[in-house]
Amino acid sequence: MGIKLVNIGFGNIVSAGRIVSIISPESAPIKRIVQEARESGMLIDATYGRRTRAVIIMDSNHMILSAVQPETVAHRLMSREQLLDDDES
Repeated sequence: MGIKLVNIGFGNIVSAGRIVSIISPESAPIKRIVQEARESGMLIDATYGRRTRAVIIMDSNHMILSAVQPETVAHRLMSREQLLDDDES
């Protein structure tokens, strides 16, 4: 049982087991949370200057900004899990 990784765009990969949630950055409360993370040094910007489309919250309270849609990240995460389940069968 190794570490499960998920691609969050532009060659950036995070540990799938440490993801708490994947959310859209559009609401005011999420924007406030992202700003607080930035001020406290807990924000990782993986957008490469593109528009932020997903905010990934990790179990370490770090936040990762991604230019990939939340649905796409979730789909990649689920596809990876399904492939692993099929290999074990």
